[in-house]
Amino acid sequence: MTDLAIAANGLRKSYGDKVVLDGVDLAVPAGTVFSLLGPNGAGKTTAVKILSTLISADPGTGDIHIGGHDLATDPQAVRAAIGVTGQFSAVDGLITGEENMLLMADLHHLSRREGRRTAAELLERFDLVEAAKKPASTYSGGMKRRLDIAMTLVGSPRIIFLDEPTTGLDPRSRHTMWQIIRGLVSDGVTVFLTTQYLEEADQLADRIAVLNDGGIAAQGTAEELKRLIPGGHVRLRFTDPAAYRGAAVALREVTRDDETLSLQIPSDGSQRELRSILDRLDLAGIEADELTVHTPDLDDVFFALTGGTNIPNQPKETVR
Repeated sequence: MTDLAIAANGLRKSYGDKVVLDGVDLAVPAGTVFSLLGPNGAGKTTAVKILSTLISADPGTGDIHIGGHDLATDPQAVRAAIGVTGQFSAVDGLITGEENMLLMADLHHLSRREGRRTAAELLERFDLVEAAKKPASTYSGGMKRRLDIAMTLVGSPRIIFLDEPTTGLDPRSRHTMWQIIRGLVSDGVTVFLTTQYLEEADQLADRIAVLNDGGIAAQGTAEELKRLIPGGHVRLRFTDPAAYRGAAVALREVTRDDETLSLQIPSDGSQRELRSILDRLDLAGIEADELTVHTPDLDDVFFALTGGTNIPNQPKETVR
């Protein structure tokens, strides 16, 4: 945590009587994906706008450093170090993909030769060469998103803010975007990601923070967050009533369902606990007809931390 790309202390923002951010602390190590989750209206986009210099934080906010630069005293240096892709594409549909790229090169004061070289490299990297001469209005949603990120990379930012970059994309385009994000991080870029797709955060993020009621409800790795939520268990189902009764005695701390001949044993789903359960069944000479492992996922974490109605755990793996 000593090499931080983003460090924000006591981030505050209100609109009238509505407190959006109430002393939020953020620490994002360089070269990682940090994902900020939260319900609609929780303040994710507001946080991105403050950190990317688009709006100002309220008085009382502590120090904010982006890429080693003080946001309050040197916002221009912060802008030079970052790239931003918002919820809505910045692509100009009236001009071609290539012209959009060259426009960004001009805005970054690249020479004509350097601008064309950079545009060509990025169009090829994002598989947009064939569409480069076509108006961007003819692009699919996924193509526009790829062009949007390519435009962001013209200035070679080391920190990129992606505010819900896959909203509205089909599953194939979303997975393509995931590959792009992984590629950015492998190149040493830091990605600050907001998303409504919990699977996306689970797949991509090195660390996740859940924003709710103006503050961080919890943060950590995906696995650390999942361990915060109770409810993990192993479910054993039997067809032989005698085996069912014998297993209940052998395993002791179980919840019985006599109608379905099923036993539920609290468990974190670890290999150690599964081995312990199976060893006890073996010692008793009992074999279950079905073993199912239920583990909390990020959906469970999200609903628990943001006060929503939890969804019953679904089996993540079944062993027969």
